Amino acid sequence: MSRVFISAGHGGLEGGRRDPGAVAGGTTEAQEMILLREQVVSVLRPRGIETLTVPEDLSLRESIAWINARGRVGDVAIELHADAATNPDVRGASVFYLANNLDRKRHAELILMDLLRAVPQLRNRGAKPDTTSFVGTLAFCRQVLIPSLLMEVGFLTNPEDRALIINQRRPMALGIANGLTAWVQGFPQPVTTAPTYPVIDIQVNGTVYGEKGIIVNGNSFIPIDLADRLNIDLTKNINIRLLQYQGVVYVKAGDLREYNISIGWDKDSRTVLLRSVLQICPGQIEKIMSRGNTSQVQMIMFLKANNEDGLNQFPDIAQLYREEASREGVNHDIAFSQMCLETGFLLFGGDVKPSYNNFAGLGAIAPGVQAATFPSARIGVRAHIQHLKAYASLEPLVGELVDPRFRFVTRGVAPTLPQLSGRWAADPNYGIKILSIVRRLYESAELI
Repeated sequence: MSRVFISAGHGGLEGGRRDPGAVAGGTTEAQEMILLREQVVSVLRPRGIETLTVPEDLSLRESIAWINARGRVGDVAIELHADAATNPDVRGASVFYLANNLDRKRHAELILMDLLRAVPQLRNRGAKPDTTSFVGTLAFCRQVLIPSLLMEVGFLTNPEDRALIINQRRPMALGIANGLTAWVQGFPQPVTTAPTYPVIDIQVNGTVYGEKGIIVNGNSFIPIDLADRLNIDLTKNINIRLLQYQGVVYVKAGDLREYNISIGWDKDSRTVLLRSVLQICPGQIEKIMSRGNTSQVQMIMFLKANNEDGLNQFPDIAQLYREEASREGVNHDIAFSQMCLETGFLLFGGDVKPSYNNFAGLGAIAPGVQAATFPSARIGVRAHIQHLKAYASLEPLVGELVDPRFRFVTRGVAPTLPQLSGRWAADPNYGIKILSIVRRLYESAELI
């Protein structure tokens, strides 16, 4: 009989301190998700569905290890989260699934629809591939060995969603339980004989690869030798899942994405499509003082795909970033992607208004003033570029100084994106979030 593993997001020790998740309205994400998880369990168990709850005091890595140590063929896993945004008007529920896994997408849509039927006041933000998350990929979707989903039940920072999470907990749990019930009842039951996996073709940069891959639980696996051919060393990554089958060691294709490999799927020919970085040298993708790779049109198309109205107020934003970054030797792809993160793809929200022309969350030097303002979009972009150069380089500025906080930065302390974390922003994943947007930009431009 298939079993369900349920994890409440956050609550464990991350980086040596208790992780409450989002905090808003006098409550925390960890607290609310534990309460919601218990309600879901109370619905599932009387239905005869064996349900295992992940201890709430475990870190993310420990939670994944706990599930992997107990999961078996036919089991499924879900982690419950509440989302957060700087703009309190943003709301709605979504479910993240492993990118390019059509089965998992269908399961995500199934559970999301059951939740929305039970709580129709929620807005539908859709089933989304994990590659669209701000951190680029989601460990719970990728590192859990059994089929897994990550659900955002609403925005804790939105008053309407928060009220639903607190006051409609039972209907919300019923909807989630209905979706999970349908998921496990439609799942193949465990088999005792050795599994046989379907064979698939592999294409690398448009060329058919000589060896075949396999499909395991709806995921594409490729021979480990192909990773070596792509100059990827997986021996030091403890999170990579390896599988030995009929004398060949395989790796999950999706795990190569963090090595700047684009993963696609052609359902008609049953072929996994891999595209490696062709124009970008290894290590350059995260180097702030380097050359950008996308054209102005590619940047515009990426922005419009994430916010159709993003160019209404700032029609020249892509051109400005290319010109100002080129002037100072900064990678315009990185600066543009940081702008997308800081402004929510020009949706803004919170204390920074579009009229400020502040695209990077730059603070003001005057006490009591929350954000810097600039007289034009170009000057705002220029200040952003100069601030990046302050962190990444010891070279003098080419243009006249407009960044109000330039002199407060220890010059050259952060030449790469990961080193901005804890400096530009307190978020320890800040650099990773920008890098994930850079990768999405390159994928949309078909550079990877």
